[in-house]
Amino acid sequence: MTTTRQQTVRTAPAAPGRASARSFVDTHIAPYADEWDRLGTLPEELPARLGEEGLWAPFLAPELGGAGTDMVTLGAVHEEVGRGCSSVRSLLTVHTMVAWALRRWGTEEQIESWARPMASGQVLGAFCLSEPGAGSDTANLATTATKFGGGWRLDGVKTWITGGRRADVFLVFARTATGNAAFLVPRHHPGVRVEPLHDMLGTRASLLATLTLTDVELGPEALLGPTGFTSGMVLTGTLDLGRYSVACGSVGILQACLEAGAAYTDRRRTSGRRLGDHQLIQAKLSDMVTDTRAARLLCAEAGRLKDAGDPETIMATWVAKYFASTAAARHASEAVQLHGANGCSPDFPVARYYRDAKVMEIIEGSNEIQRITIAEQARRDGER
Repeated sequence: MTTTRQQTVRTAPAAPGRASARSFVDTHIAPYADEWDRLGTLPEELPARLGEEGLWAPFLAPELGGAGTDMVTLGAVHEEVGRGCSSVRSLLTVHTMVAWALRRWGTEEQIESWARPMASGQVLGAFCLSEPGAGSDTANLATTATKFGGGWRLDGVKTWITGGRRADVFLVFARTATGNAAFLVPRHHPGVRVEPLHDMLGTRASLLATLTLTDVELGPEALLGPTGFTSGMVLTGTLDLGRYSVACGSVGILQACLEAGAAYTDRRRTSGRRLGDHQLIQAKLSDMVTDTRAARLLCAEAGRLKDAGDPETIMATWVAKYFASTAAARHASEAVQLHGANGCSPDFPVARYYRDAKVMEIIEGSNEIQRITIAEQARRDGER
């Protein structure tokens, strides 16, 4: 990164928290989220606004342009953004994953070149694992990285890449002769082709794309962490952070469903009574309140363990992601039901919540995979 670019980095804003994030979301995100969803894109100026608010990578150290935010607070911020728009939260998720991986495993040169501008959003990152024939099955990655001169040559296809349409650097996982490895691939590098994906079920404004790599020749500095063990360290750690963000974003969907359901049933009248006066409606809202609070507490526990450096955070994050995403999908369905025919209309956001919540059950490890993983870990714990 050139000296000129470094000089353009703004002074890091104050550390974001739940209150400031909520205010920002209510002003700059939530009122426009349905329109962005219909258009399938986000305004060009939004990344800069998010950067001014310090939302891109606030966990980075102040000397790198971040705010040193702890993981519990980061989770609360991602919950608030998810309450307003899951597409925007998804962009924060993948950017967070790349920035965190750089901070954890990057060399001084890599951190200086990429992490610093990522803190302000001047450079956007995207996480590239999924392939047309391999999602969570990392043992069967088809993208290859072969030694070439002093560097590497990458070939393959990555798809469902959140933020891919606008990202400046891709964290690409590929198969090498000794295992999987992670590579930092600049967007405009020769052999890199980005094709937009449109009309998805949910998170329609998350700038999804397919990334095709054809004879992409990279220097040795593109490798993030060593080869071989990367699959068990860089990938596991980065996915764990992604699951945490998705879990917190799912709590945001739950909160949005609760707020929308409570407001609608308070003003809607049937047979001369408020809809909210009916006991069956009250039961639905009561369950929303309970599951929202429970999911929020599970996410807070996962964040607390991350801040403490406790390896138990991995299990806690699996549980939080499974519970929160399942609850979000269930209660988004109930929120639509509470709205009746209006819930199927583009004039009410609950239809968007319903579609976005379904995506949360699939990404960062499907809920079926989560259930298997949780059960296997419980069995191992019981054998100790």
